[in-house]
Amino acid sequence: MSRLSEDPTVSEPAGQDRPTPEFSPEQRKILLGIAHEAIATGIAGGPLGLGPQFSSASTSTGWAGLLEPRGVFTTLYLDGELRGCVGYPSPIRPLYQAVAETARAAAFEDSRFWPVAAEEAPELKISLSVLSPLFPIEAGQVEVGRHGLVISDGLRRGLLLPQVPVEHGWDRETFLEQTCRKAGLPAGAWRKAAALEGFTAEVFGDEDADP
Repeated sequence: MSRLSEDPTVSEPAGQDRPTPEFSPEQRKILLGIAHEAIATGIAGGPLGLGPQFSSASTSTGWAGLLEPRGVFTTLYLDGELRGCVGYPSPIRPLYQAVAETARAAAFEDSRFWPVAAEEAPELKISLSVLSPLFPIEAGQVEVGRHGLVISDGLRRGLLLPQVPVEHGWDRETFLEQTCRKAGLPAGAWRKAAALEGFTAEVFGDEDADP
């Protein structure tokens, strides 16, 4: 599964209570530190995953929970504006590794932006979206703010995270249409043959980390 940029096999019941946070404050801090370090070592021209954050995290009590393969998107902001977003929609890497890879890709490989410069790195704010497994979902089950969407038809595939329609003030239909556009499909493709999948995400960022 290739990385994608961002702007159980049964459907999850609509209206289900939101789960308690999966990741502890310590685990969130570890993952955000890994993301920042991946970018910093990239700017310095170093290899991925050989810095002190990885070494210290490996001895942490919270480390074991970060070894499972998970889908994740890393989003970068600079002065409140999007500066890059890349992720793995499917669980093809251990979470800690997926965070490192997507953070570096968001900083240097998102084709919508110039690579992050050294002077920008200290000012970057990072948000991580750790994804649930994808599940089939009907259009009428989509809950804005709860579900992310993947729409695909043939080789065309588009993904939008759960927070995107909230940030833009979209209703359900607009969310579906915009996910189709992200895939390069007509806005109404969700009404026809395009396959629709949903997911949830635990989203946290630098502003949530302990000072």
